[in-house]
Amino acid sequence: MELHRFRPRLLDSLRGYERQRLWHDIGAGATVGIVALPLAMAFAIASGVKPEQGIITAIVAGFLISALGGSSVQIGGPAGAFIVIVYGIVQRYGLTNLLISTALAGVLLFALGLLKLGALVRYVPVAVVIGFTNGIAVLIALSQLRDLFGLVVPGALPADFFGLLGTLWTHAQTLNPHALAIGLATFGGLMLWPRLFAGSLLPPALLEGRTVRTFARVPGPVVALVTMTTLVWWLHLPVETIGSRFGGIPRSLPDLALPPFSWESAKQLLIPTITIALLGAIESLLCARVADNLSTQPRHDPNQELMAQGVANFVVPFFGGIPATGTIARTVTNVRAGATSPVAGIVHAITLLLVVLAAAPLALHVPLAALAGILLYVAWNMGEWHEFARLPRFSLQYRTILVGTFVLTVVFDLTVAVQVGLILACVFFIWRMSTLFRVQTLQRTDSDGTLPAGVQVFELFGSLFFGAVGKIESLPGQIEGSTRAVVLEMHRLISMDTSGLDALQQLHRALQARGIALVLANVNDQPLSLIRRSGFEQVLGAEQIVPTVSAAFNDDAQTPMGGRH
Repeated sequence: MELHRFRPRLLDSLRGYERQRLWHDIGAGATVGIVALPLAMAFAIASGVKPEQGIITAIVAGFLISALGGSSVQIGGPAGAFIVIVYGIVQRYGLTNLLISTALAGVLLFALGLLKLGALVRYVPVAVVIGFTNGIAVLIALSQLRDLFGLVVPGALPADFFGLLGTLWTHAQTLNPHALAIGLATFGGLMLWPRLFAGSLLPPALLEGRTVRTFARVPGPVVALVTMTTLVWWLHLPVETIGSRFGGIPRSLPDLALPPFSWESAKQLLIPTITIALLGAIESLLCARVADNLSTQPRHDPNQELMAQGVANFVVPFFGGIPATGTIARTVTNVRAGATSPVAGIVHAITLLLVVLAAAPLALHVPLAALAGILLYVAWNMGEWHEFARLPRFSLQYRTILVGTFVLTVVFDLTVAVQVGLILACVFFIWRMSTLFRVQTLQRTDSDGTLPAGVQVFELFGSLFFGAVGKIESLPGQIEGSTRAVVLEMHRLISMDTSGLDALQQLHRALQARGIALVLANVNDQPLSLIRRSGFEQVLGAEQIVPTVSAAFNDDAQTPMGGRH
């Protein structure tokens, strides 16, 4: 098997790179870097780790994904989709094992890209993707209720759905109205911000002003974070902040350190590792496809993108970071800000680093309720809620897979949800394909001639595979007592697997026991190749495989005689 060549998109993008493109990329990268700061902190806190670990992930992984990836404009870093997974791993296995799982997932992602398996991710049914995406969005929102309401909950929140709801209900009396007001104001402001400058809420004359147009380009999360932090600091509001819970953010990157590793712990982390790798692959390639549709740059290379994701996830745990993948919100911001190459993603990582080095002490005053409001907004935009309203338009199979994956994601676990969703999709696909296979009785030959006495002709439609062999197995019961020959017209049989071949062999034996000949007419290339490779042609007789139904008969004797295909 030929391996995929490791060639980052950056190398191709720098050919003929001009100064004008550089300025566009610097502007886009700086914009995304500012947007990424509050999101990185919020994702880390919601994942049960320190805020600086989210920032470190955005810097290190963001740099590596852009420098080594297969997309021109994709931005990598911590993602909302990982919140539930990371939180569950931390609670069940501990932070050290999360770092090991992330590194192992990086190796798996790199191997997927190297073996050219990136395209396989596209085969995940859309119903499964929508179901677990909406489920993750609900879980993200639920995980933020403690900080949104300012509840005083000792220790970490339970990772399971019912335990989380029970804990929140038990401590509901500790509600902090100041925190709730900040969280709701943040969420409402983010919902209002893009509409404020759309032309419907402000006078047209005001919108034409240069100052207003410049202010409109400032990302909503940045405005919300600065506004709410200033408000809490100025009014000395009694709410929990990053400083009160975590003690602040370091002003430098941590030292490179190797997490303790043992094969015993690695064997226990198989499921978490596969979950991180699978979710990272799906999320990054879906994000890259969204970027392709928005950008005029060349389409992404899925295998190179997976290899870059693998390198990033392998390296970032050595700095204490968490899993990273492509992020849709920051990628869309990058495209709309005018990015033309991976240089924008590299600038985004450098911008984050400079902000941390210069402004880390200011993070002490960031209210957790404001970060909760930002994550609620992320969860709202993340979910495709309109798909629930459209469910009545689709088939029962689609509804079952989508709703089943959604419920399992929320109530149980993302891994279980994806596994069950894929199994349901396969079962429904097999059932659907089996219903498309048909066996139809023909009363005339393909040349519109009358069938000779004692001959029955059946036409096969579709694909003869293990899910449809029952219709062949029932054929002997439809054969009349006076029949001397059965002809199967196979022009519309597009494919056949070994189970289908076995069904034909059993049909031949059943007919042979009754003294009835079996003739195969007009066989397509794939079924014919399988028949010959398996040796069934010799058993049946090469003269019993004919080009047309008419060729199966002797014009004089009107009996099956066969002829070579």
